[in-house]
Amino acid sequence: MNTRAGDAHDSLPEQASIGRVRLRVADVDRSREFYVERLGLVVYDATAGSASFGPPGGETIVRVDATPGTRRRPEGTQGLYHFAILFPDRPSLARVIAHLHDAQWPFQGFADHGVSEAAYLADPDGNGVELYVDRPRAQWTSADGSIVMYSKPLDLRSLLALADASGGPSPAPAATRIGHVHLHVGDLVQTESFWGNVIGFDIMTRDYPGALFLAAGGYHHHLGANTWARNRNRPDDVASLLDFVIRTGSMAGVAALRERIERARIAYHDTNEGLHVEDYEGNGVIIAA
Repeated sequence: MNTRAGDAHDSLPEQASIGRVRLRVADVDRSREFYVERLGLVVYDATAGSASFGPPGGETIVRVDATPGTRRRPEGTQGLYHFAILFPDRPSLARVIAHLHDAQWPFQGFADHGVSEAAYLADPDGNGVELYVDRPRAQWTSADGSIVMYSKPLDLRSLLALADASGGPSPAPAATRIGHVHLHVGDLVQTESFWGNVIGFDIMTRDYPGALFLAAGGYHHHLGANTWARNRNRPDDVASLLDFVIRTGSMAGVAALRERIERARIAYHDTNEGLHVEDYEGNGVIIAA
């Protein structure tokens, strides 16, 4: 897969990263059980209608907002494909996978992507979740310097050999964070126009059929987008991604993005977290320092 970081556009700062994701769900208590009892996160704050979760000693990585009557998200629905929780090392990923297996939580698949090792599942509302660990950056590139990603069977036995036999959820390490967000979209041209030309992610690869992978700072991808969804409508009453945060690393980075958004004549508004804007298909993102 060929890196396309040289494409002509104003790029995000190299230190840009993904912050927390915010999800629409049906029930806060049910979500709390999943994120705390299954994934080893802790509750940072909670009300009757919302809760924030993150690793002990870290920061919020997932917020849920409950709306009564929310239906489980059908597979293949436009919008969120999955959000990805990045663990700092293989043993911490192994422990959470082993605990989920012991709790008989259903997995949707496992994959070795070359740059990473990943497990796929869904939260209680059907929102897609990837749990993964990166391989060292020095192992990402091929002989010509391009980043190589693929989907091969994961050596699950080797990974799970690193898990302990605690029998319960281990607290997620403080460095656990959101690594990337992957969307089901209707149009990759519009996707590239917004997330590449306006937001400033570099195109990392177009080699997957019907998919696009974008990133800042040479990462393999902070944002994935694909046209694989069978259901092209966006029901208003199903679980969904409400928005996620892109951290630019500085107020200057936020100011530069505001200028690009205004130049593109895209509506936005300021929130207490940062600048809120939607892509051309209604996916929300908050630009923060």
